[in-house]
Amino acid sequence: MQDTQFQIIEYNNLKHRVQVIKLWQIVFGYEAAHNSPEVVIDKKLQNKDGLFFVAVKEQEVVGTVMAGYDGHRAWIYSIAVRPELQKQGIGSRLLSFTQRKLVNRGCLKVNLQIMEGNESVQKFYLANGYSVEKRVSMGKKLY
Repeated sequence: MQDTQFQIIEYNNLKHRVQVIKLWQIVFGYEAAHNSPEVVIDKKLQNKDGLFFVAVKEQEVVGTVMAGYDGHRAWIYSIAVRPELQKQGIGSRLLSFTQRKLVNRGCLKVNLQIMEGNESVQKFYLANGYSVEKRVSMGKKLY
């Protein structure tokens, strides 16, 4: 599958779930139960915000992106591209597509987080116009 002709469409749970779970397990690895693909997908679908997209080629999911928007700022989550298709522009097109959707909703700023030490992902976002901001990221598990 070297030809990168694909389309970006909204995620459909019936059509895409199994493929997205498999892709995310390969790309992200998941160690924490609250980050399991099934939980993330189900929680996202409860939101019904239309900000979950897949890149599809011949009905096969080759990439994903999720976003969230609260009316003030947006967040980008779960950009994943099949490893053998990375560095061919799929991730950048998913990111650009999602950013346009956010702009159409009136979004002025988008944020994202990456794991410390993940230089290849940091380089991807830097190449797509993002910059490192001086912030302290904090979190708390609520379960």
